[in-house]
Order: sequence, then structure tokens, then C-alpha cells
Amino acid sequence: MTQSNPAHGAIDPYAGMRQVPGFEVSSADIQDGEPLPAEVYDGPSGGGNRSPQLSWSGFPAETRSFVVTCFDPDAPTGSGFWHWAVANIPAGVTSLEAGAGDPAAGLLPEGAVTMPNEVRSAEFIGAGPPEGTGVHHYWFVVHALSVDRIDIDPQLTPAVLGFLMRDAVLARGILVATGEFGGAA
Repeated sequence: MTQSNPAHGAIDPYAGMRQVPGFEVSSADIQDGEPLPAEVYDGPSGGGNRSPQLSWSGFPAETRSFVVTCFDPDAPTGSGFWHWAVANIPAGVTSLEAGAGDPAAGLLPEGAVTMPNEVRSAEFIGAGPPEGTGVHHYWFVVHALSVDRIDIDPQLTPAVLGFLMRDAVLARGILVATGEFGGAA
């Protein structure tokens, strides 16, 4: 069942999943509940198509790896829109630099695997809400896992990644920013 998350004023894509504790996620680039900056929008929307800087803390001591995702449940698709999913981030890594979603930048830790987003590209794709679709909520989530890695074919989707890691999630840190058509202007 999809529910509204009063803390974010948005559809909560995790409401129907096993509930786990939370932890802190912060960013030098985006703020919880606030509009995305232009650089986090996609190129056709006038943005820089740059993944934001993310940091996390307060996760369970038994964490062995992380997965970072960005999902827009408000996309007018019936199934939302995956902007980014990175698996197998080592437990010792507690931040990603701005632009880590660009594979050419080489900013992801060794062994990390980026799943193809909705346009089948293994990189971060910025916000690009269609005209007339209102405010979208971009869920940047860091998942703390009880396993060193998720064995997944790197051509599979973020949804399959979510299925494969579901029993290994110890906790989730969530940061939700907003965007709308013309927001990068």
C-alpha cells in the first residue's frame, strides 16, 4: 500500500517494505524538503546532471556495505522513475562527492556497481519533471546492509537490486528534495 509520508509531504515508496531504523543523511548540495539546485536537474531541463554530495552517519555498527539510490515516486509512469542506484559501497565509505554519479569522474569507491537508470544508462540522471506534473519528490536513500556485497548482474534494474537486498537492509537514511518543471531555470 502506498502512503503519504507526512514528514516529506510525499508518497512514501518504502511504506510497504519491512520497516527498519533510520540514520542521518546530509548533503552540501541538497536539503531535506527543499527544492533541488539547478545542477541536480538533467541537461534538457537546463541543469548540470550532477549527483549531489551525500554523507551519512549513525548507521548500525554491524553494517558491512551500503547501497545509494535516488527515486522519484511522483513520475507520471505508474511505477516511478529510478535516477540512480549504486551497490556494493564498502562499509568504510561514509560519503560520496558531488558528481560521483558520472562514471567518467571515477569518484565511486572500488568495487561499487552502478545499475542502469530508467533510460538504461549506468549513471546518475538529474531531475526532469514533465510540464504539468506538479512537485516531484526525489528520495536519496542510503541503505545500510548486513552483507559485504550484493551479487547482481550490473545490467539489471534498481528494482531488482531492491528485491535482492531486501532481507539484508539493517537501516535506511533518507533525504528527500523536491523538483518541478522549470525548476532549473
